[in-house]
Amino acid sequence: MDFLNPRALRWKIAALAAVACCAVATVVGFLVHDATRERGLRVGTDRTLTRLIAADREFSRTGKAPADIDVRSTAELPEALARDFAGRPDSEGGYATWYDVKPPNWYWMWGAAAVGDDQFLVVRDDMSAEVRSLQLLDRSIVKSVLVALLFVVPLAALATEPINRRLRHGARTARRIADGDLDARIGPAGRARDEITEMAAAVDDMAAALQRKLENERRFTADVAHELRTPLMGLVTAAGLLPDGDEATGLVRDRLRALNALVEDLLEISRLDAGAERSRPDPVPLGELVADVVRRTGTDTRVAVGAAEVVETDPRRVERIVVNLVTNAHRHGAAPVEVTVTGARIVVRDHGPGFPPDLLERGPQRFRTGASERGRGHGLGLTVAQGQSEVLGARLTFANAPDGGALATLDLAPRPA
Repeated sequence: MDFLNPRALRWKIAALAAVACCAVATVVGFLVHDATRERGLRVGTDRTLTRLIAADREFSRTGKAPADIDVRSTAELPEALARDFAGRPDSEGGYATWYDVKPPNWYWMWGAAAVGDDQFLVVRDDMSAEVRSLQLLDRSIVKSVLVALLFVVPLAALATEPINRRLRHGARTARRIADGDLDARIGPAGRARDEITEMAAAVDDMAAALQRKLENERRFTADVAHELRTPLMGLVTAAGLLPDGDEATGLVRDRLRALNALVEDLLEISRLDAGAERSRPDPVPLGELVADVVRRTGTDTRVAVGAAEVVETDPRRVERIVVNLVTNAHRHGAAPVEVTVTGARIVVRDHGPGFPPDLLERGPQRFRTGASERGRGHGLGLTVAQGQSEVLGARLTFANAPDGGALATLDLAPRPA
């Protein structure tokens, strides 16, 4: 399912939302942690100083320290407190505190007050309660973030569904246009005026411009072919009046046949482009049909028929495809040319340089033969064959044999629904 695809846009947006949520939670958690820690230290310091002040007053009044207060000399003070007092003038005295931390279980707030010559009141308060409270706060923040993510990520994925739906619709429409449905349009989607709307409008404009360009090209091709047909018939008639046996006559007639074939190909392509061609299927013994068609081409072509089927297809279009493939193999390839019929599949192979990479990648293109080593020509034969195979609903594929030569395969088997 597309919904479970981890590379889908919805999950990328959800991941971005999760990262943003974690970043915000980290910053807020750090600030709360730091503020709580500072507050705990202030509370511990105030508590220690309060005890020290009370003990100092009692010591000044009675000359004795309370039972929970130690009286120590400078040598007995913790090093940090001793350094603090050592940096003060003797007359200043006062109080000093020190937070003694040795994770994981040693957290003490020390306090000292100078009460005489080399005499100090020393207090030590346990800060473990404040530290545990801070740790519980950190755990609570982490748990809260995880719980929030359980809601944020699915909600973010669901919130992107309208965007994904519009993008999928645009992708489907673009594929329809690529498959030849030039009337397909994405169209406006609601009142949204965002980047997706701009992209949809641009694709629709592109499709409309492409449709106009192709229609003009089809119209031009058909008009040229029709306009050439009338004077060409006159030339053919005139050539028939030339004396037989003359070399010039043979050359003129040969060129007229080539020109006539070109005009017929142009007319056929214009009909295929316009979608005017329709298949008229009949039960056909494929092996017999192909053998007869190859024989009538008058070429030196080997035919091998093995387990051929009776296929429901249009024999006239199959004949057109086979003739074009065989002619192309002889014209641009090298002997021997072989035609193999197996089941509902026809394979035409030559032993020439093979199809050029451009044709294998993009398919046949009119007025391009693809590679100089396969000879020169108008490149219409394979284009016509490709168009006729599409009318039949068949698959025409082009490849090169591992040991050299071009392979054209026409598969007339019904495509799975």
